Amino acid sequence: MLKTEDLLNLNWTKTNGMVPVIIQNYLSNQVLMHGYMNQEALSKTQKCGLVTFYSRTKKRLWTKGEESGCFLKVIEITADCDYDTLLVLVEPTGKTCHLGNVSCFLPTKSNINFLFHLEEIIKNRKNVYRSNSYTYELYKSGTNRIAQKVGEEAIETILAAMQKNKNELINESSDLIYHLIVLLHDQNLNLNIVLNNLKKRNQEQLFGDCK
Repeated sequence: MLKTEDLLNLNWTKTNGMVPVIIQNYLSNQVLMHGYMNQEALSKTQKCGLVTFYSRTKKRLWTKGEESGCFLKVIEITADCDYDTLLVLVEPTGKTCHLGNVSCFLPTKSNINFLFHLEEIIKNRKNVYRSNSYTYELYKSGTNRIAQKVGEEAIETILAAMQKNKNELINESSDLIYHLIVLLHDQNLNLNIVLNNLKKRNQEQLFGDCK
Protein backbone atom coordinates (compact mmCIF):
# COMPACT_ATOMS: atom_id res chain seq x y z
CA MET A 1 0.00 0.00 0.00
CA LEU A 2 0.99 3.66 -0.20
CA LYS A 3 3.68 4.58 2.32
CA THR A 4 2.65 6.99 5.08
CA GLU A 5 5.22 9.55 3.92
CA ASP A 6 3.91 9.48 0.35
CA LEU A 7 0.33 9.62 1.59
CA LEU A 8 1.05 12.78 3.59
CA ASN A 9 2.86 14.38 0.65
CA LEU A 10 0.08 13.89 -1.91
CA ASN A 11 -0.79 17.23 -3.48
CA TRP A 12 -4.60 17.22 -3.33
CA THR A 13 -4.73 20.99 -3.85
CA LYS A 14 -2.90 20.84 -7.19
CA THR A 15 -5.30 18.17 -8.46
CA ASN A 16 -8.44 19.83 -7.09
CA GLY A 17 -8.94 16.91 -4.73
CA MET A 18 -8.89 14.29 -7.51
CA VAL A 19 -5.62 12.50 -8.36
CA PRO A 20 -5.21 10.57 -11.63
CA VAL A 21 -4.58 6.85 -11.10
CA ILE A 22 -2.86 4.48 -13.52
CA ILE A 23 -3.69 0.78 -13.07
CA GLN A 24 -1.01 -1.72 -14.12
CA ASN A 25 -0.92 -5.52 -14.04
CA TYR A 26 1.83 -6.42 -11.56
CA LEU A 27 2.83 -9.53 -13.54
CA SER A 28 2.71 -8.45 -17.17
CA ASN A 29 3.27 -4.70 -16.61
CA GLN A 30 0.37 -4.08 -19.00
CA VAL A 31 -1.47 -0.83 -18.31
CA LEU A 32 -5.09 -1.82 -17.68
CA MET A 33 -6.98 1.41 -17.16
CA HIS A 34 -6.97 4.97 -15.88
CA GLY A 35 -9.24 6.57 -13.31
CA TYR A 36 -9.42 9.12 -10.49
CA MET A 37 -9.41 8.94 -6.70
CA ASN A 38 -10.32 11.46 -4.06
CA GLN A 39 -9.08 11.04 -0.50
CA GLU A 40 -12.05 8.88 0.47
CA ALA A 41 -11.57 6.56 -2.52
CA LEU A 42 -7.87 6.16 -1.73
CA SER A 43 -8.65 5.44 1.91
CA LYS A 44 -11.16 2.74 0.96
CA THR A 45 -8.71 1.26 -1.56
CA GLN A 46 -6.04 0.93 1.10
CA LYS A 47 -8.49 -0.42 3.67
CA CYS A 48 -10.22 -3.10 1.58
CA GLY A 49 -7.37 -3.91 -0.81
CA LEU A 50 -9.51 -3.47 -3.92
CA VAL A 51 -9.16 -0.52 -6.29
CA THR A 52 -11.89 2.03 -5.61
CA PHE A 53 -12.27 5.14 -7.76
CA TYR A 54 -14.38 8.23 -7.51
CA SER A 55 -16.74 8.08 -10.48
CA ARG A 56 -17.13 11.54 -11.99
CA THR A 57 -20.24 10.43 -13.86
CA LYS A 58 -21.91 8.56 -11.00
CA LYS A 59 -20.75 11.17 -8.48
CA ARG A 60 -19.86 8.50 -5.91
CA LEU A 61 -17.21 5.98 -4.89
CA TRP A 62 -16.98 3.07 -7.28
CA THR A 63 -15.13 -0.16 -6.53
CA LYS A 64 -13.98 -1.64 -9.83
CA GLY A 65 -15.79 -4.95 -10.28
CA GLU A 66 -18.70 -4.25 -7.95
CA GLU A 67 -21.07 -5.09 -10.81
CA SER A 68 -18.97 -7.23 -13.16
CA GLY A 69 -17.05 -9.20 -10.54
CA CYS A 70 -13.79 -8.21 -12.29
CA PHE A 71 -12.03 -6.75 -9.26
CA LEU A 72 -8.54 -5.27 -9.09
CA LYS A 73 -6.63 -6.62 -6.09
CA VAL A 74 -4.05 -4.10 -4.94
CA ILE A 75 -0.43 -5.25 -4.80
CA GLU A 76 1.34 -1.91 -4.42
CA ILE A 77 0.60 1.82 -4.65
CA THR A 78 3.24 4.42 -5.45
CA ALA A 79 3.16 8.16 -6.09
CA ASP A 80 5.05 9.98 -8.84
CA CYS A 81 7.80 12.51 -8.14
CA ASP A 82 5.35 15.44 -8.00
CA TYR A 83 2.96 13.56 -5.69
CA ASP A 84 0.02 14.32 -7.96
CA THR A 85 -0.44 10.95 -9.72
CA LEU A 86 -0.70 7.37 -8.43
CA LEU A 87 0.47 4.12 -9.97
CA VAL A 88 -1.36 1.05 -8.66
CA LEU A 89 0.01 -2.43 -9.35
CA VAL A 90 -2.81 -4.95 -9.27
CA GLU A 91 -3.77 -8.59 -9.69
CA PRO A 92 -6.88 -8.44 -11.89
CA THR A 93 -9.80 -10.82 -11.51
CA GLY A 94 -11.14 -11.29 -15.01
CA LYS A 95 -10.97 -8.72 -17.80
CA THR A 96 -10.67 -5.08 -16.83
CA CYS A 97 -12.32 -3.28 -19.75
CA HIS A 98 -16.14 -3.00 -19.84
CA LEU A 99 -15.94 -4.03 -23.51
CA GLY A 100 -14.67 -7.45 -22.44
CA ASN A 101 -11.00 -6.77 -23.18
CA VAL A 102 -8.08 -7.43 -20.86
CA SER A 103 -7.16 -3.74 -20.94
CA CYS A 104 -8.88 -0.48 -21.81
CA PHE A 105 -5.83 0.23 -23.99
CA LEU A 106 -4.69 -1.54 -27.15
CA PRO A 107 -2.28 -4.44 -26.59
CA THR A 108 1.34 -3.37 -26.15
CA LYS A 109 4.33 -4.99 -27.78
CA SER A 110 6.51 -5.23 -24.68
CA ASN A 111 8.43 -8.48 -24.29
CA ILE A 112 7.42 -8.99 -20.66
CA ASN A 113 3.77 -8.64 -21.63
CA PHE A 114 4.23 -11.26 -24.36
CA LEU A 115 5.98 -13.63 -21.94
CA PHE A 116 3.09 -13.28 -19.48
CA HIS A 117 0.50 -14.11 -22.15
CA LEU A 118 2.61 -16.99 -23.46
CA GLU A 119 2.72 -18.45 -19.96
CA GLU A 120 -1.07 -18.05 -19.69
CA ILE A 121 -1.53 -20.01 -22.93
CA ILE A 122 0.85 -22.75 -21.77
CA LYS A 123 -0.87 -22.96 -18.37
CA ASN A 124 -4.33 -23.22 -19.93
CA ARG A 125 -3.25 -26.10 -22.16
CA LYS A 126 -2.71 -28.18 -19.03
CA ASN A 127 -6.38 -28.98 -18.55
CA VAL A 128 -8.04 -27.86 -21.78
CA TYR A 129 -7.90 -30.34 -24.63
CA ARG A 130 -7.11 -29.03 -28.09
CA SER A 131 -6.49 -31.27 -31.07
CA ASN A 132 -2.92 -31.31 -32.35
CA SER A 133 -1.72 -29.46 -29.23
CA TYR A 134 1.86 -30.44 -28.45
CA THR A 135 1.62 -28.70 -25.08
CA TYR A 136 -1.48 -30.62 -24.02
CA GLU A 137 0.10 -33.93 -25.05
CA LEU A 138 3.30 -33.01 -23.24
CA TYR A 139 1.39 -32.39 -20.00
CA LYS A 140 -0.37 -35.73 -20.41
CA SER A 141 2.96 -37.53 -20.91
CA GLY A 142 3.84 -36.84 -17.27
CA THR A 143 6.52 -35.14 -15.21
CA ASN A 144 9.34 -37.51 -16.17
CA ARG A 145 8.91 -36.82 -19.88
CA ILE A 146 8.60 -33.06 -19.37
CA ALA A 147 11.73 -33.00 -17.19
CA GLN A 148 13.54 -35.10 -19.80
CA LYS A 149 12.64 -32.54 -22.49
CA VAL A 150 14.01 -29.72 -20.32
CA GLY A 151 17.26 -31.66 -19.96
CA GLU A 152 17.47 -32.32 -23.71
CA GLU A 153 16.87 -28.68 -24.57
CA ALA A 154 19.43 -27.57 -21.97
CA ILE A 155 22.08 -29.81 -23.54
CA GLU A 156 21.23 -28.56 -27.03
CA THR A 157 21.48 -24.98 -25.79
CA ILE A 158 24.93 -25.69 -24.34
CA LEU A 159 26.09 -27.32 -27.58
CA ALA A 160 24.88 -24.37 -29.65
CA ALA A 161 26.82 -21.99 -27.41
CA MET A 162 29.99 -24.11 -27.58
CA GLN A 163 29.69 -24.19 -31.38
CA LYS A 164 29.20 -20.39 -31.35
CA ASN A 165 26.10 -20.82 -33.49
CA LYS A 166 24.02 -17.80 -32.53
CA ASN A 167 20.92 -18.73 -34.53
CA GLU A 168 20.83 -22.19 -32.99
CA LEU A 169 21.50 -20.72 -29.56
CA ILE A 170 18.46 -18.45 -29.95
CA ASN A 171 16.27 -21.33 -31.14
CA GLU A 172 17.43 -23.77 -28.47
CA SER A 173 17.09 -21.15 -25.74
CA SER A 174 13.52 -20.55 -26.88
CA ASP A 175 12.80 -24.28 -26.69
CA LEU A 176 14.40 -24.46 -23.24
CA ILE A 177 12.34 -21.58 -21.84
CA TYR A 178 9.12 -23.02 -23.28
CA HIS A 179 9.71 -26.48 -21.80
CA LEU A 180 10.79 -24.97 -18.46
CA ILE A 181 7.48 -23.08 -18.26
CA VAL A 182 5.63 -26.33 -18.95
CA LEU A 183 7.60 -28.06 -16.19
CA LEU A 184 6.88 -25.27 -13.71
CA HIS A 185 3.13 -25.46 -14.31
CA ASP A 186 3.25 -29.25 -14.20
CA GLN A 187 4.44 -28.72 -10.62
CA ASN A 188 1.82 -25.96 -9.99
CA LEU A 189 4.49 -23.26 -10.05
CA ASN A 190 5.03 -20.27 -12.34
CA LEU A 191 7.62 -17.79 -13.56
CA ASN A 192 6.52 -15.16 -11.07
CA ILE A 193 7.53 -17.41 -8.18
CA VAL A 194 10.95 -17.86 -9.78
CA LEU A 195 11.31 -14.10 -10.32
CA ASN A 196 10.39 -13.42 -6.70
CA ASN A 197 13.05 -15.89 -5.63
CA LEU A 198 15.62 -14.11 -7.81
CA LYS A 199 14.62 -10.78 -6.27
CA LYS A 200 14.98 -12.28 -2.81
CA ARG A 201 18.43 -13.64 -3.63
CA ASN A 202 19.46 -10.28 -5.02
CA GLN A 203 18.33 -8.56 -1.82
CA GLU A 204 20.33 -11.07 0.17
CA GLN A 205 23.35 -10.19 -2.00
CA LEU A 206 23.79 -13.73 -3.22
CA PHE A 207 24.03 -12.26 -6.72
CA GLY A 208 26.23 -9.26 -6.00
CA ASP A 209 26.54 -8.22 -9.65
CA CYS A 210 22.77 -7.76 -9.97
CA LYS A 211 22.85 -4.49 -8.05
